[in-house]
Amino acid sequence: MRQIGFFDESNRLEELSKIGDPLEKLERVMDWSQFVPILNRVFEKERKAAGRPPYSYLLMFKILILARLFNLSDDQTEYQIKDRMTFMRFLGLTLGDRVPDAKTIWLFRENLTKANVMKELFDIFNETLVRKGIITRTGTIVDASFANAPRQRNSRDENKEIKEGNVPQEWEKPENANKRRQKDTDARWAKKGEETHFGFKDHAKVDAESKLIVDYSVTDAAVHDSREIVGLVDENDREIFADSAYVGEDLQQRIQEKAPNATLSIHEKGYRNNALTDEQKEQNKKKSKTRCRVEHVFGFMTNSMHGITVRSIGMERATFNIGLMNLVYNMCRAEFLQRPSLARV
Repeated sequence: MRQIGFFDESNRLEELSKIGDPLEKLERVMDWSQFVPILNRVFEKERKAAGRPPYSYLLMFKILILARLFNLSDDQTEYQIKDRMTFMRFLGLTLGDRVPDAKTIWLFRENLTKANVMKELFDIFNETLVRKGIITRTGTIVDASFANAPRQRNSRDENKEIKEGNVPQEWEKPENANKRRQKDTDARWAKKGEETHFGFKDHAKVDAESKLIVDYSVTDAAVHDSREIVGLVDENDREIFADSAYVGEDLQQRIQEKAPNATLSIHEKGYRNNALTDEQKEQNKKKSKTRCRVEHVFGFMTNSMHGITVRSIGMERATFNIGLMNLVYNMCRAEFLQRPSLARV
């Protein structure tokens, strides 16, 4: 076998660049420094004189971005960083650098979750997109998608207690401590059509022109879509698009009070013995040309980001992970929109 040369690593990375490394494209447009003050505020403590220095907070944050972009577990994230040259280049690592192990990645995520700063990280990135004119707010789409969690195998009585907001007494016994840690009492079951879901919901407010998420909220899967829309809209919205899940005179009145300058383009809904007229169907069709753009958002998460799922247990962690998913989507979408000479589609 030929001895490895001094420039072999850089030559291989150059070949990967020519083929097209999506992480390198993302790196070109990202200003990671905007996240540093928030990360420093969460993690900086008085350093002790002895001991191994901690990993860069920004390095760890970028590792979370990688993990969510490719929907990897912590163990798989550690392995893939060590295995893939594109991951190392994205993180600024070389073969001689230490790579954080799975426990370190988990602990960093856990500390960020407890600090409750994901929405702040999401908002500060969006402020940059607004300044660049990428988010225009000429139109707003509101919709929700299930974020599936690991399914629970509980008895009927246990599920009944959980639904009532209680924890089954059997789980609270000391001998069941390990079992209790694996039980999610915040996630809920929900059914849509023929599909059954267990977990949470990502209620997203999307900029109609850019298809960027401008705001979001997280609930359990059983909460109806219409419950969250009033909290998402504001006086900056000019036209609001939504499907027939958001109909209702009282609901639309509350939306209008929150967004007084907005035109409501909400699909009308037919009922038994009161079908939609041809005119109403035609109006719904026109609204769908804009409203359907939100499906591209969730479609990208499902396909390119390998699924709208959470691997965690509990609402606090789910809120962090869904917020991270929305942030990573916005990063990828913003990179696409900032490619040279690219028309928005």
